[in-house]
Amino acid sequence: MSATLDAGRRTMRLEGEAVLTAGAQLDARFERAVALLAAGGRVIVSGIGKSGVVAQKIAATMTSTGTPASYLHPIESLHGDLGVVGADTVAIVLSKSGETDELVGLLAELSRRAVPLIAIVGAMDSTLGRAATVALDGSVKEEACPHDLAPTTSTAVAMAIGDALAIALLERKGFGREDFAALHPGGRLGRRLLLRVRDIMVPVERMLTPDAPMREVVVALSRGRGLSLIAADGRLLGVISTGDLTRVAERTPDFLGIPAGDVMTSTPRTAAADDLAATAVGLMERHGIVALPVLDADAAVVGVAHLHDLLRAGVV
Repeated sequence: MSATLDAGRRTMRLEGEAVLTAGAQLDARFERAVALLAAGGRVIVSGIGKSGVVAQKIAATMTSTGTPASYLHPIESLHGDLGVVGADTVAIVLSKSGETDELVGLLAELSRRAVPLIAIVGAMDSTLGRAATVALDGSVKEEACPHDLAPTTSTAVAMAIGDALAIALLERKGFGREDFAALHPGGRLGRRLLLRVRDIMVPVERMLTPDAPMREVVVALSRGRGLSLIAADGRLLGVISTGDLTRVAERTPDFLGIPAGDVMTSTPRTAAADDLAATAVGLMERHGIVALPVLDADAAVVGVAHLHDLLRAGVV
């Protein structure tokens, strides 16, 4: 193994082990921290240096999952930026040592304003750890840096704890897919979360009855882009795909007169018009199919969802 590969694997092993250890150490303090965040309004997240970069990421994650949050620079906070701190603000402050000089002024102001303080700190018995309303243990045995200097393992743990807070808070608030979509309307993610099957399905030109001969199915398959629907009174009885056609043709050369009901799959996969388009994609991927009949609440056929339409819509 090369030294380069060894260094990469060692780094990821140390960080992974540290995150697992931190997760195992979560206790009632974590629950209290989530309760504080849920009861509050805006969240400010602060830290200096690498901890500040992690703080910005945590703030962004919370904002995108339904909890308004912003990064507050410890120094700039003392030069006007404390204006973002309101009566219902909750603070999250990150520091490996818990003794960072630049945090002292901010901690004093937060205390003076009676702002609940959640610390993610590497030294629980530090100034930050003691000042916190709730202190979460972000300590690590060693950094992945061979000199045990550059924040690596410690920042991975701090970020993981921040993510854990955000996700636990999301679940406590009942923040769902639709809420997430409302905050991410642009790009592929928004399309995956907002688009419904009804938005991409196409109408069915013709549905056949079970006694229709396979010669009619062949024509319907070409017009239906690989899927023929067998129905009665608007209710789906089964489907015939191009794969079904190939298999029956291989078994029975003179198949054109066979009734469609003898060939159809009577328990096909289907989608509901109100399903997320992404759900339909997942169903197609799991079962190796390229089209789904779409049914309404009364099980009547209202359209067909095709994989290439989902592709064109940017859902896949």
